[in-house]
Amino acid sequence: MSLDKEKDILENLDEENKENQKNNIDSEADEKETEKVKNEDGNCIGCQEREDNKDESEEIEKYKKEIEEYKNKYLRITADFQNFKRRVEKEKSDLYKYGSEKIIVDILPILDNLERALQSAEDAEDNKGLRDGIEMVYKQFKDVLQKHGLEEIDCLGKEFDPNCHHAIMQEECEDKQSNSIIEVFQKGYKLHSKVIRPSLVKVAK
Repeated sequence: MSLDKEKDILENLDEENKENQKNNIDSEADEKETEKVKNEDGNCIGCQEREDNKDESEEIEKYKKEIEEYKNKYLRITADFQNFKRRVEKEKSDLYKYGSEKIIVDILPILDNLERALQSAEDAEDNKGLRDGIEMVYKQFKDVLQKHGLEEIDCLGKEFDPNCHHAIMQEECEDKQSNSIIEVFQKGYKLHSKVIRPSLVKVAK
């Protein structure tokens, strides 16, 4: 074989090697480009990003709902606490105002007896000293009770009120307005505007 022919063969082989190397490089580049586009599962990266964004949006909505639920729960608890606080304050106020109610109710019959004793003493002219003594005790006793919130119910001549009066008799009276109180058998009392004993009365028909 001549030298020129061998040279041509070597040049052809060299050209083929260069072409193969170029093809290999292009193939590797294509594979790398494909790997950039696809992830390990073979899915499109853009598609995966959209899926990730969707998951994040759903997660955000979930947290928003939870925050709203906690907010509503907080508002309900706050409202319940305010109602509880007002109720406790009212109970404390009522306890202060009406804590003495039971003992005052028990004392009222004594006040009634002092009034009866005073009326009896007024008829006895020779017992002026006794009458004055009873009147003084009665006045002091009543002043102390009034100081603690006791108030006598004014009812004679007034219209009958079932919230304050208890009718035990009715009587035909042409000169009196119907349903008006014409006689009081037992005085009624309030404690700080609360009726603790209704008046026992006679009512005109």
